[in-house]
Formats: sequence, C-alpha cells, structure tokens
Amino acid sequence: MIYMLFGWFGSVIKESRSGLYSPQMDRSFRWGMSWFIFSEVMFFGAFFGALFYTRMFAVPWLGGEGDRGSSNMLWEGFQATWPLINNPDPEAYPAAESVIGAWGLPLVNTILLVTSSLTVTVAHHALKANHRKKLKIWLAATIMLALGFLFLQAEEYMHAYEELGLTLQSGIYGTTFFMLTGFHGVHVMLGTLMLSIMFIRINKGHFTSDNHFGFEAASWYWHFVDVIWLGLFVFVYVL
Repeated sequence: MIYMLFGWFGSVIKESRSGLYSPQMDRSFRWGMSWFIFSEVMFFGAFFGALFYTRMFAVPWLGGEGDRGSSNMLWEGFQATWPLINNPDPEAYPAAESVIGAWGLPLVNTILLVTSSLTVTVAHHALKANHRKKLKIWLAATIMLALGFLFLQAEEYMHAYEELGLTLQSGIYGTTFFMLTGFHGVHVMLGTLMLSIMFIRINKGHFTSDNHFGFEAASWYWHFVDVIWLGLFVFVYVL
C-alpha cells in the first residue's frame, strides 16, 4: 500500500509540475483534502464521545447514581470517580499508581505544537511572498518542533509504563488514555512525514507563490493535528 501511495503521489506531482491540472482539478484536490480531514474529525469525535460517555454516564451509573445505577460498590475499594484506575483483580490487572499530570510533559508538548502551528503559518506566508530562504527556515523549524513532540510523547509513555504502572490493562482510564494519545501520535507522525516531503520538494524548486496546494494541504493537516491535541490536553489531562 505504501508503494502504491508513493507511486500515486509521485504521478500527481509530475502531472502538476507539467501544468496538466486545470483550476477545476485544483478545486477537486481542495475538496478531497477537506473531506479527508472531516473524516478524521469524525474518527476523533467517536473517541472523544466514548470518553465523554464513560465519564459522564457509565462511571456514575456504576457508582449507583440515577435510576440505572445498580450498586454503590462493585468490589472492595471501588470508587466511582474519574480517573477510574483501580481494578477488581490487582494481580491480573495491575492498577496504576497515579495518572499523568497536565503541567509537565503534556504542557511542554502543547507549547511545541501550538508554536509549530505558528511556524508553519509563517512558512506559508513566506511561500506566498516568494521568500524561499525564510520558507525553508520556518518549515525546518516546524519539522523540528514536531520531532520534539514525538520524542517527548515517547518519554511520557515510558514514564507511564515504568514509573506509574499505567498500561493498556489499567482499566478504562488506561485504555482511553493510550487510545486517544496514541491515535493522535500516529497522526503527528503522518503530518511530520507530509511536512518533510514538502521540505524536500521546496529544496527541489517545487511550488510557486501562486501554485502550492501540496504545501497548503500539509499545513491544513498540521493545523488539524494541533487543534485535536488542544482537545486532548483539556479533556484527557486537565479535566
């Protein structure tokens, strides 16, 4: 599949460089990228919805709240509070010692991604102004910030596993945490790859101030990744 995608995108680049695409084709690419990002929003919407349902309905019901609650204590030591990290069988499913605080690595990662959103915007304006040197500098800065985010995300996972005991088996909180942050991390890697390809193309002399949708599409995707992270930071780490 990867080979097929590289071949397809390579053909698209060659055809675009040859001037074979009409304004209608350009609009088609823009609509296609817009719908692709919308589909990704729906993916994350489902995951955020699962988190909301668990926190606002499932956990309170398990604690005996409302007309659907059946028990105030499912097992000894059970507390219907979020984050729910205690388990009925600590030997089979080791509970996490604590959750990851918002004001350490997550805050640093938030600063990195927000800053990267600004740097890619500056790079885009430099491209439209045909300032190639400025474009390369700011796009390279964006890629470095993205790599910094991925490095710190890996550090956070190691800290969670080795020091906090937070794993995929640590109850609903552990699975939700790794599902949301891991899925987002995959998108950051994809966005970083897209930006890196744009950097290579720019060094080959591709794109002009009037014709640069490939770069624009990558920047759209990167802004989407940034916005999703802000939601994760608030609803997974802070609240």
